[in-house]
Amino acid sequence: MKQDALTKTFKEMLSQEKFSSQVEIVQALQEQGFDNINQSKISRMLTKFGAVRTRNAKSEMVYCLPAEMSVPTTSSPLKNLVLDIDYNSSMVVIHTSPGAAQLIARLLDSIGKAEGILGSIAGDDTIFSTPTKGCTVKKLYQIILELFEQEL
Repeated sequence: MKQDALTKTFKEMLSQEKFSSQVEIVQALQEQGFDNINQSKISRMLTKFGAVRTRNAKSEMVYCLPAEMSVPTTSSPLKNLVLDIDYNSSMVVIHTSPGAAQLIARLLDSIGKAEGILGSIAGDDTIFSTPTKGCTVKKLYQIILELFEQEL
């Protein structure tokens, strides 16, 4: 029961997008009555729930959780995690902040075939995206650049 309460409180706190360090999260949970919390436990919980550091509405770097059931949108702070987009003759390669590639790939795959994206493979900070049969790699590159409002 206590673990469920901890998980619920942890997720609620991260949804506020105001914690910039693990120490701040530890202190806030301790104030909520969770005494057996330390930085290493917070680190494991952040990893377990796929939390990433991103910029909030105030442009502060904060921890946040991905939307569990919904697909992120390009108007969310997730687009700030895209660092570089490039392509070669067979695919588009997107570099992200560490830990953000899965979220960005999920966004790309949600856009799907209608926009020319056959599929994406993500590691920790790199995504490979390949175009559909009717779309060139260069066209897919331009589509992805526009999605993330990057300069050509």
